[in-house]
Amino acid sequence: MKIKKDKVKLITLGCSKNLVDSEFILSQLKSNDIEIVEDENDAENVIINTCGFIESAKKESIDTIINAVDRKAKGKLKNVYVAGCLSDRYKAELEKEIPEVDMYFGATDKPNTIIGILKALGGNYKDELLGERSLTTPAHFAYLKISEGCDNPCSFCAIPIMRGIHRSKPAEQILMEAQILASKGVKELIIIGQDTTYWGFDINRKRELSKLLKDLSLVKGIEWIRLMYAYPSRFPEDVISVINGTENICKYIDMPVQHITDNVLKSMRRGITKKNLTGLLEKMRNEIPGIALRTTFIVGYPDETEKDFLELSDFVKEFEFDRLGVFTYSHEDGTAAAEIPDRIPAKEKLSRQKHILDIQKEISVKKNSETKGSELKVLVDRKENGYFIGRSYRDAPEIDQEVYISNKDLTTGNFINVRIFDYEEFDLFGEKI
Repeated sequence: MKIKKDKVKLITLGCSKNLVDSEFILSQLKSNDIEIVEDENDAENVIINTCGFIESAKKESIDTIINAVDRKAKGKLKNVYVAGCLSDRYKAELEKEIPEVDMYFGATDKPNTIIGILKALGGNYKDELLGERSLTTPAHFAYLKISEGCDNPCSFCAIPIMRGIHRSKPAEQILMEAQILASKGVKELIIIGQDTTYWGFDINRKRELSKLLKDLSLVKGIEWIRLMYAYPSRFPEDVISVINGTENICKYIDMPVQHITDNVLKSMRRGITKKNLTGLLEKMRNEIPGIALRTTFIVGYPDETEKDFLELSDFVKEFEFDRLGVFTYSHEDGTAAAEIPDRIPAKEKLSRQKHILDIQKEISVKKNSETKGSELKVLVDRKENGYFIGRSYRDAPEIDQEVYISNKDLTTGNFINVRIFDYEEFDLFGEKI
């Protein structure tokens, strides 16, 4: 006779890398006949997979923990378990400040974290589930994490503190995971890691991302492969020809540039100069026709002068990235930049952020206007408010723009050809051809 186990709600905060960790946890929970619920009100236990990347993410994580322990104090929950980056980075402080949490787990030692969570819930780790995940994304796309940790010395970033040094996942494990995902109907793989370009270096002392991408492109059923988090310094340029010459690898790269002036790049310890950075970006545009380049910038860094910011603004106008995000600088304990006074006021940081985003808005309108009347291959993601909504190869889920499709009889998860008839700042409107 099976013993009835308590229902569990798993809350995932932060980035797609955290999401993948949660999907592995979910697979193990379900294999132990532990019921997963969507509504926290239906759960007896809550697991919170936290983020500790920047101040706003830490606040969200702490607020979520406090909400859960308040519910526990009112008798609405039996247990609260906390895992992830915030727990790893501030475990001692959290245990002291929020002792009502039943157990804290880290982010760097995931197998033992999962084992500990399962043990607390009356389950056992299933070794045979290697590579198995319970997807929380729509069934037709999935994130594929190829590495953990980071060796880059960026002055502003606490990731190495929380996630440790770079560790490449072995190729055979990555390919097995990709094959399992494809067998479940996944059509798009989104390649992630703290720095995807470093893959293989800790195994064979050379960057072998291009080989891995080629191998993944041969997995039957995978129609799109999308590369994210490609660090610009020492970028393996053989990846460029692989992207250009492989049909099911999207002509898309997410490369977090962070800044453009030599002054700020040096202080940030990015390991690259403006000349080399712009040269790399121009090489990608020249050698991969039609490539969509996404980037992120940080504004309000302590050593960013007014002159630096104006130079960054001019660069954004001139280069015209296809997709762009902007963070305001967050002062993080334990980082090299924490030794520099955080001298730019929060209001000024927000003003600089808005300025860059306003520039990008104009660029986006211009680029979207050029698509009117054109045809795009679109992957249909979902139906919402009477529209089917999808993406072209130029857009990653959740962070990039979308295509609203007027047809009423489509199927999510399918690729269709769409003719664009209208546009807005960050969205396109079309109909199936």
